Amino acid sequence: MKVTISDVAKKAGVSKTTVSRILNGNYSQTTDETRKRVQEAIKSLDYSPNALAKGLKSTRTNVLGIVLANLKNPFWTTVLEGVEDTSREMGYNLMICNSNEDEEYELKHIKELRMRQVDGIVLHPTVKNTEMYRKLLEENYPVVFINRRVPYLNGHSVVMDNIKGATIAVNHLLKNGRKKVAAILYKNPYVSTWSERIEGYKGALREKGYTDNDFCVLELVEGEKNCEVITRFFEQNKDIDAIFSTNNMLTLEVQAVLKEMKIKVPEDVAIVSYDETKWAKFIEPPLTTISQPGYEMGELATQILIKEIQSEKKPIPSTIVLNPELIVRQSAGEGLKNI
Repeated sequence: MKVTISDVAKKAGVSKTTVSRILNGNYSQTTDETRKRVQEAIKSLDYSPNALAKGLKSTRTNVLGIVLANLKNPFWTTVLEGVEDTSREMGYNLMICNSNEDEEYELKHIKELRMRQVDGIVLHPTVKNTEMYRKLLEENYPVVFINRRVPYLNGHSVVMDNIKGATIAVNHLLKNGRKKVAAILYKNPYVSTWSERIEGYKGALREKGYTDNDFCVLELVEGEKNCEVITRFFEQNKDIDAIFSTNNMLTLEVQAVLKEMKIKVPEDVAIVSYDETKWAKFIEPPLTTISQPGYEMGELATQILIKEIQSEKKPIPSTIVLNPELIVRQSAGEGLKNI
């Protein structure tokens, strides 16, 4: 049975008018205790503020929400800057949430942002709450997905061409004379970005005449201490002379192990890492990277979201694919001879 505003009012012990005022952000005639009671009733009944009865007045708050899945990665600071700057330039405030790859946190953040009546959400999805994403789209709630693809849902999204980025990385290593290129990634079946990068890695090798038997892929668990696993990987694959790292935080783990094993970069093992960071050019040797236009991703996602909010007619969903580029430094063996 569909939950109505009357159900919320009954559970909270207040009038429908009081519930309506609180839903519309008008707290001047209610106490904090009443407001909290109504908000708890809304949450308990899983009532959607945007599914109001037709007679109730709906208002815009000029506030956007963003739910990120991983703020530990410095790449997302750049994306967030794009979202913040664009929101401010277009007259919107921003509420920032971090799910930390936890689907329960993500679900909670989305519900609370809707309860606070933000006008729309930029979502970096865990891709574990498909029913919630589907509900947002079915209710025509303004949402733009970024970075990760959500299968079987037709919504606005801004993503990167990860296959192209991986292909560029592997081809650069091969051009520098490397013969045995390994790929390292964090294991997560929900993250399309990493699976696409591995797809690009394999495709690039096949294009150069390698077979599936030549693939050398290490999957790690993000957040765990992986030093022993990485060490064992290199001990068991002594012919590896190049690494394609699919994540900048992962690259730091790999480099720490190589240093401990006294394996020299790039003389013994060359590295190309995904994501350009502020520290990439300062480490030794300076890191060759695949740079992603993170600021542009945040900027475009926000522009699309605000356009959807302001449009009387719902725009046709579209996917924008941004291109990565190679930043050449020294870690991939650039300039070395007789490799």
